[in-house]
Amino acid sequence: MKRSIYLIVFVFSASLFFGCGEKKESPADELTNHPKDLKEFADKMKEVSEGLTEGKKVNPVDFRELKALLPEAIANLKRTNIEGEKVGTMGMNVSTANADYSNEGNDKSIDLKITDLGNISGISGLAAYGWYMVDIDKEDESGYEKTITFKGNKAFEKYNNENQSGELNVLVAKRFVVEANGYHVSMNEIKAAAEMIDFGKLESWKDFGVEQ
Repeated sequence: MKRSIYLIVFVFSASLFFGCGEKKESPADELTNHPKDLKEFADKMKEVSEGLTEGKKVNPVDFRELKALLPEAIANLKRTNIEGEKVGTMGMNVSTANADYSNEGNDKSIDLKITDLGNISGISGLAAYGWYMVDIDKEDESGYEKTITFKGNKAFEKYNNENQSGELNVLVAKRFVVEANGYHVSMNEIKAAAEMIDFGKLESWKDFGVEQ
């Protein structure tokens, strides 16, 4: 969970559908190969962009406030690290907080992360979360990935049965992204970890720092 927030900003501004899974054909590639789907996707992007804060100045929530939403422990997993930061570059402002949790043997872990996309919460920001724009439902012998509704929000979950690892990504109030990644745990445990975050608090911050 120690990915640089600078990389996040770069991905938001330069890529599309990054982070939706392993290195194989992405939803964006599939859309490119099907013009009709591509048009529907473009229409969806236009529709979504009208309700987002793109183009407005947004001061993100202080990362210390985000850190306060991360629990001290998840079941029998103790918090081993917690950090946060804010980055502003080229007019883009993002704040993030993340924490790592593991058991005594370090063979079971869950990471939690909260990101306030700030003033890149429009299309440029959602480009890094392509699953928000499409519906995904894939499954094979090794595992699955699909879009779901989690606590009233669009979300993406992925799980690998072979190594018992998975992830859950939730877009809250079209501005905050909650990420839960687990190793040697079940998807139910990963979801339970994400549920420990106060989603209501994030919802209440949806207009925080927005300048008309």
